[in-house]
Amino acid sequence: MGPGRRGLAVLAAVGVVVAVLAGVAVWRDRPASSPVVSASVVAEPVASASASAVQAVVAVSGKVRRPGLVRLPAGSRVADAVDAAGGALPGADLSQLNLARKVVDGELIAVGVGAPAGAGAPAGSTSGDGPLDLNAATVDQFDSLPGVGPVLAERIVAYRTEHGGFRSVDQLREVDGIGDSRFEKLRELVRV
Repeated sequence: MGPGRRGLAVLAAVGVVVAVLAGVAVWRDRPASSPVVSASVVAEPVASASASAVQAVVAVSGKVRRPGLVRLPAGSRVADAVDAAGGALPGADLSQLNLARKVVDGELIAVGVGAPAGAGAPAGSTSGDGPLDLNAATVDQFDSLPGVGPVLAERIVAYRTEHGGFRSVDQLREVDGIGDSRFEKLRELVRV
């Protein structure tokens, strides 16, 4: 004998509840995206420096749960960017990332992936074929440049932190202690 009308009504109600719960679970697990306002609004370098002090937008790619653009408060670190992208996937190698480094607006953080073939040394590296990245290098890496000691290396990093990163190599002239002759020696050794 069948379940009867009452049994069918109960089964239908249970089916509806299960469908609603499944829909809610799928909805909550969807990837989140955040729109990015066009950079054409920036009028002056001074305005962009103050805007970047408020917030940074960075791209996180590679072995993370939700790759894409993330918005972070000023002073955020690489670890914050990885967390904002849902965290690293199991087995992702984070040893090539300096998780304590402060992020710079507009940068790309590649998690758990090696540099593409022919890309040379990673950003911020002094070894290899390319110039040193002003927005990713450490104090020790700046200190290894000719004519730059530990004090000047600290000033370069402090300038980068205070101004939200370098937008051009010429901004290096604004660092206290870098005159025209020293700048000319460093110009070809650094990049943005």
